[in-house]
Parts: sequence; C-alpha cells; structure tokens
Amino acid sequence: MNKRHTFTVLAGAVSVALVAAACGGGGGGGNAAASSGADARGPITYVQGKDNSNLLAPQAARWNAAHPTEKVTIKEQSDQADQQHDDLVQNFQAKSTAYDVVSVDVVWTAEFAAKGWLTPLKDKFALPTTGFLAPTIKAATYNNTLYAAPTSSDGAMLYYRSDLVKTPPKTFDEMWSMCSIAKQNGMDCYAGQFAKYEGGTCNATEWMNAYGAKVVDDAGKPTVDSPEAAAGLKALADHYKNGDIPKQAITYQEEQSRAAFQDGKLLFLRNWPYVYNLASTDASSKVKGKFAVAPLPGVDGPGTSTLGGHMAAISAFSKNKATALDFLKFLTSPEEQKTNMEKGSLAPVIESIYTDQALVAKYPYLPTLKESISNAVSRPVTPFYPAVSKAIQENFYAAIQGQKTPEAAVKDMQAAMQAASG
Repeated sequence: MNKRHTFTVLAGAVSVALVAAACGGGGGGGNAAASSGADARGPITYVQGKDNSNLLAPQAARWNAAHPTEKVTIKEQSDQADQQHDDLVQNFQAKSTAYDVVSVDVVWTAEFAAKGWLTPLKDKFALPTTGFLAPTIKAATYNNTLYAAPTSSDGAMLYYRSDLVKTPPKTFDEMWSMCSIAKQNGMDCYAGQFAKYEGGTCNATEWMNAYGAKVVDDAGKPTVDSPEAAAGLKALADHYKNGDIPKQAITYQEEQSRAAFQDGKLLFLRNWPYVYNLASTDASSKVKGKFAVAPLPGVDGPGTSTLGGHMAAISAFSKNKATALDFLKFLTSPEEQKTNMEKGSLAPVIESIYTDQALVAKYPYLPTLKESISNAVSRPVTPFYPAVSKAIQENFYAAIQGQKTPEAAVKDMQAAMQAASG
C-alpha cells in the first residue's frame, strides 16, 4: 500500500499536475494555519504507514540523539494506503495539532494542498532541492509550489526464481510461456497486487499502459475508454481464468504477495523494491539466493511501472513548524537516503546515490530499479484522486474476475472518472 534516476529522462514520463493544473486556485497557499508558527520549535510527531523494514525506530533515534529538546515521536499507521489516507484526512479535517509531519503518497499531494492542509515549502519554509531527481520534485509540486519533500521514489520490478528461470522474460508472451515451469515445480506462476485497493490501481494502470493506453490525456481528460485499455484488462482476465494467475491473487496486497513469493509459492512476482531486502534476509524466506529481479515485461519489450514513492509534508496545523522543516531536511539528507536504500531497499530521491559504483556493486538491483523508474508512468495527480482511483479499482476488479467484459469495464471506468472530476 506500502510500498515508489537522474534522471532527466524521467521528466517526460511523469505526468504530474494533470487535472490538478487545470483546477486553478485553491492551492491553500494563503491559508493562515499553514503560514503560522514558522519559528516555533519543540517536540514533533511523524506519521507514516507501517514500517515493514524496521527503518523508523533507528531513524528516530538518530534524530533524537542530535535534537534532545525537539524529539520526534513516531506514529505508525496500517500497511494499507487507503487506510493511511483516510486517517490523515480525518486528522486534517479536525484541524488537529497531533500530526506535525506526515508521510503522503505521491498522488495525495494535490488533494491535500488544494484543501489547505499542507504547509507550502517556500519563503521561510523553503526546502533546498539541489540534487533531487526531477520527477520527485514535480510530483511534490502543486500549482507551481512545492508542498512536500520527496523521501523515496519507487518503481515496480519483476521478481523471479533465478534457480528455475535462467533468462527473465522481456515480454508478456515470454512470461506466460514460462508458466509451464511453475506447474512442473508445483507452484503458481504470476501474481501482483490485485485486491480492490490502491495497489490494484497501480497494477491495473500498468497493464493498461503497457498495451498503449492513456488513462488521461495531457490535459487531464479521462481517455481510458479505449481498445488498448481493454486489451490490458483482457490479458489479466484471461490469465486469471486459465490459472496462470492464482485464484487467491485477487486478495493480494503487497505483503500477501511478498509472503507467497518468499514461501516459494510463486515463480514471478510484480512488487516494489522493498521486497528485495526482506526476501534476502528474512529468516523465514525460502528463496534466499534463489531469486533475482528484472524490469517488468511488456507487449514488445520492457513494460511500464507505475511511478510510486512517498513524501513528507508539514501539516498546516503543526505548532512546531521550524522543527518540522528541519526534520524534512533530515529525512532527505544523502546519509538517511543511503541508509534507507541499504537497510530497506527504498529507492532514493538523491541522484548521486544511483551513480555510486560501490553501491551498484553491492546492490545489483539498482540498475534494474533505474530502468523501471525511467519507464514509469504516473497515476493521474488530481484533487479528486481518491474517487478516480476508486473508479479504476472497482472496474479492474470486476474485469479480472469476468464479472464485466474488459470493454464494459473501461467504459464504466471512464464514466466514473468523469463524474468524479466534475
């Protein structure tokens, strides 16, 4: 839920500010709460989704050791993006001062900024961004104003059993043809995150994009009702029906699918970089030394990952914004970014980390991750994102199970997206 470069090449691939750019004002920049307390210091609370990689506690300890009068308290949410989002919305709506710094998914920035819930990172709150990957800054920007500090990027990769598959598939057809290997070894072939939640949106858009669809056009207008989008959903539905995708995969979120792969039950898994570290180090992992990663396959070559990642933003209602700003600088420092990559397989937002040859030698998945993010396509960034995502989730979920034809699913998807954006 959970779960993400120089790369100037990415700048063209990341279509942020789609519908958002067309919405005009309402960015919340003049919000009195957001501009108050610029010089105030003291203890703060940082809110983030479930820490599956055990990064937060050591990180907080490092901060607290250096800031004994401005200590940070960590609050972990669930590992489900939808629940994380709803928790933040409830807190913001109540104008609560309980949350100072909040971790936000890349697609939440426009929504929260438009409602005046985030502190614009300008003037006294200006955040230095030299050395950041350009797409992460674009994704953190709404109405030409930076509202969040990118803390991790993300691109999905194909995890595969390297002891059973010597050369990873580059196309869908190659991957499906290898499902016979899974059957010979008494395991399932392929899974992603196909439950009806935000991860389903990521997976659905990846498959539609891979077949040449555009969920929205450059102006933010929904264009998902297309033969290409239907073809992407049809591929998933067909291979779910024939068993190449196991029946239980429609219940899989990130962690359930990771567990299946680590237990040796899957030949191929689409998931985020964090899985690499856990599958390599967990005592219960049955695939240590038996797996590798490759770019996602596509129709004729490498596929298109959904651009993922998270950002940290200062709540407009925080009482200690000066401390909160320093905490953002801490989270985005090269030292913390490198630690998060080494300890948790999180994709850094600092460009120089990807060109460190010593790190590449130690972490061989970095070139694959770079390729994944280089080809990534953003989900539509819009103040109406929750409703847009719901439209994608529900219709994708119905299509994969054969409850709707792919053609009907994309038609209903488009109608719901148009209704959501007014």
